[in-house]
Amino acid sequence: MKIALIGYGKMGKTIERIAIERGHEVVCKIDVDNQSDFESEAFASADVAIEFTAPSVAVSNYRKAWKAGVAVVSGTTGWNAQLPEIKAEIEANDYTLFWTSNFSLGVNIFFELNKYLAKIMNRFPNYNVEISETHHIHKLDAPSGTAITLAEGILEHLDRKNEWVLGKKATEKQIAIEAIREGEVAGIHTIKYGSDADSIEITHHSYNREGLALGAVLAAEFTYGKKGFLNMQDMLKF
Repeated sequence: MKIALIGYGKMGKTIERIAIERGHEVVCKIDVDNQSDFESEAFASADVAIEFTAPSVAVSNYRKAWKAGVAVVSGTTGWNAQLPEIKAEIEANDYTLFWTSNFSLGVNIFFELNKYLAKIMNRFPNYNVEISETHHIHKLDAPSGTAITLAEGILEHLDRKNEWVLGKKATEKQIAIEAIREGEVAGIHTIKYGSDADSIEITHHSYNREGLALGAVLAAEFTYGKKGFLNMQDMLKF
């Protein structure tokens, strides 16, 4: 499979290495200094583009790729408010976008565990729930897309909560998400249910970018030849 990379930082370089190890060809690498390559023959020859950039440019990158007839796999977060608009655009034009807040297979197992725990805790209103996430100082969005996905999974199954809020303080109806930025932490997410008697915590700790990069390449392999809006649920079929 021919792969184009949009964003060639640490994540892009890790994806490149894993893609080549899995027998794929990286035909084009686009970063901030060669944006004109979106219109190159090399980019147009790609079967799938894997995009990890910044929330301010992600949607523009998708549209440039679609204009060239290239399907997109993206792990950029922080632009979620535009998701309904993008889904409508995909459906109207037969584009392809595989998007998820986290490509790690372990995190996606954690998402399912989180929802299952929320179903159980719905029966026990004396437990309050809160989320904390820690990432490296270079991460631009807060809370993380992963933390938002975790909060949405809880809201889906916990009747006593109706929204999430960034920060340590929350009302009875809100889920507090604390976002910590320090060092070079790849990612730590913790869900805590606490009562006056005890607490229950589940945590996922990412040690490096390897799991994310592998998941992105697996998603590109899954996306090849498909149309529409796709996500990890489509690929993993939990």
